[in-house]
Amino acid sequence: MAGSSFGNHFQITTWGESHGTGIGVVIDGCPAGLSLCASDIQKFLNRRKPGQSKYTTPRKEDDKVEILSGVFEGRTTGTPVSLVVFNENQRSRDYGDIASCYRPGHADYTFDQKYGFRDYRGGGRSSGRETIGRVAGGAVAVKILEQLGVSFLTYARAIGPVAIPQSAEELLAASLADGGSSCTDLKEQILANPLYMPDAGSSKTAQAYLEECMKRTDSAGGVIEGIITGVPAGIGEPVFDKLDACLAKAIFSIGAVKGFEIGDGFLAASASGSANNDSFRTQHGRITTATNHAGGILGGISSGLPVIYRAAVKPTPSIASAQQTVRQDGEEITLSIHGRHDPVIVPRAVVVVESMAALTLLDLMLKNMGTRMDSLEQFYR
Repeated sequence: MAGSSFGNHFQITTWGESHGTGIGVVIDGCPAGLSLCASDIQKFLNRRKPGQSKYTTPRKEDDKVEILSGVFEGRTTGTPVSLVVFNENQRSRDYGDIASCYRPGHADYTFDQKYGFRDYRGGGRSSGRETIGRVAGGAVAVKILEQLGVSFLTYARAIGPVAIPQSAEELLAASLADGGSSCTDLKEQILANPLYMPDAGSSKTAQAYLEECMKRTDSAGGVIEGIITGVPAGIGEPVFDKLDACLAKAIFSIGAVKGFEIGDGFLAASASGSANNDSFRTQHGRITTATNHAGGILGGISSGLPVIYRAAVKPTPSIASAQQTVRQDGEEITLSIHGRHDPVIVPRAVVVVESMAALTLLDLMLKNMGTRMDSLEQFYR
């Protein structure tokens, strides 16, 4: 299978299946000397692991990470960093009844058409557990970026039809501008919320909506929003490797994502030029803009303003409601999917989206080091 590697200068290769022995990642290009231990990675995996609340799958997995290589005496050595999480609570018998048919909304049919063979136990490589490797690699990327002054705030903006209000958006903007204790408090509030929403009122309404979905043996989707601060101006290439284009590819590579936008996104299509353009001004002796409709990216290159992006996540396709499908021989049947599944993917996908954004940004920042002679001279002389 091709296509399991991502990045060029900071590259990850993920491996493993949902019901195999384990899942892991190999990171190539990690700078030597980074202080790194398993707990640095584990706190990210804990945000993704199952069984956190009644709104996630009850599959019990500790998702405990082990560092196999690339770290010596608590610091990276510059050699490939290999990480593994062993699967401990597989119940492959739950998938026996779908071995010969295609689940609606899943990759069963397309895998069969491409390979002529598929691992039907939880979806194999197309399972959500594949994202363990992405999150583990993203945890390392975030740690490097934080030392460079880059910060991430990622949360559920909407669950189904329930979105955070304008007042919550204003609070987010104020907290980010403050950059101090209020921003830290906001991050802790999001992490303590079972749906990873930044507004308690919206979360309560969304939980009620999910309860109704669960009663109907149905599922929900939502929107994840990410804000990256501290990104220096000049990151991204102006043609095919634009920062927004690379972010789009990274986020769209997550199985459940069906839409992506930067800044005002699709709202820009209905705006006038005078309303959508961000006017330049000077503030505290630095060039900035009065607004940030562009989401911190102009011409595919970061402007120095916060990078703001959103990902639309589809409803969980594994539902107990009766659905129409076919067997491999074409026989039409009615299928109800049983087992342990998330009624909503969004809360656990928040850290996956953040991880892919971090991997993208770090890779482009490393690439950017060689774009100017003065940068090369400063480094090598």
